[in-house]
Amino acid sequence: MAQPQQRPAQGVVRFYNFLPEGRSFLDEVLTGLARPHKALPPKYFYDARGCDLFEQICESPEYYPTRTELAIMSEHAAAMASFLGPDCQLIEFGSGSSRKTRLLLEQLQPPLYVPIDIAGEALHAAAAGLAQLFPWLNINGVCADYTKPLTLPVFVGVPIRKKAVYFPGSTIGNFTPQEAIEFLQLARRMVGAGGALLIGVDLKKDKSLLDAAYDDAAGVTAAFNLNLLARINRELGGDFQLRRFRHHAFYDENKGWIEMHLESLASQFVHVGGERFHFRQGETILTEISCKYSVDEFRAVAQRGGFAPGETWTDAANLFSVHGMIAT
Repeated sequence: MAQPQQRPAQGVVRFYNFLPEGRSFLDEVLTGLARPHKALPPKYFYDARGCDLFEQICESPEYYPTRTELAIMSEHAAAMASFLGPDCQLIEFGSGSSRKTRLLLEQLQPPLYVPIDIAGEALHAAAAGLAQLFPWLNINGVCADYTKPLTLPVFVGVPIRKKAVYFPGSTIGNFTPQEAIEFLQLARRMVGAGGALLIGVDLKKDKSLLDAAYDDAAGVTAAFNLNLLARINRELGGDFQLRRFRHHAFYDENKGWIEMHLESLASQFVHVGGERFHFRQGETILTEISCKYSVDEFRAVAQRGGFAPGETWTDAANLFSVHGMIAT
């Protein structure tokens, strides 16, 4: 087995903040609540409290995706690193706690790691942890909305043969299939022709298993969903009464996706940013979808997004998949 390439004794860690100034969060909330069918972007789940609750969700017995993807990564990380190749700049969308990333970094040993996350505190904490585990690793941490076009900061002086996007956790499911195509086209432009994509994708399965995964018995997912309203109250001066809303999640077999809602338990008015919004009893705010795919369905979406299928790794029960793809 070839010896790993020698790395500097100490890598360089840098951070960049590309989040827009001003009213972005408020604007998106006001726009979403003014729609005929109210909706809020799931990216705003992840304040400090939301990140902590999501980590608890990942440990719940009903929520299979995280432990299943971790098991796939543990078994196949070396093969994934081989697929990506040496001297690969690894760009991760939504770095979170980086548990799966550690498995990949250990095998890949990239000259540069670029985590991109909208949650600045979580980004700094994850990067600090990785720098301690891998002191040779160069890190360009970018606080930004990775769903928008983004020019990455240049890191001079390291050998880069190609770029690869790592997008674990089946977060791609938060986009409709058409939105996923458009998002993958952004990723394709970021890595360039011949670049790579390593992406986690949740697979279609029994409705009862999916329903339970997004509505755990301990109520952690419900607290996670309701925390979005608490964040609006805290940061935007809203007056949502959380006890007058409830979490509601279900798998729509016709659409092939989970829908997560916050349902109003009464007819009520809510104020945010100087605007007043009426909720009918039973009216909901759509806070997230999570599309589920067959392997072939996702390959078709990725091809339209500019990526050709390469390798696919799954667990024995076919609950989850990790796809290695090449930008065309």
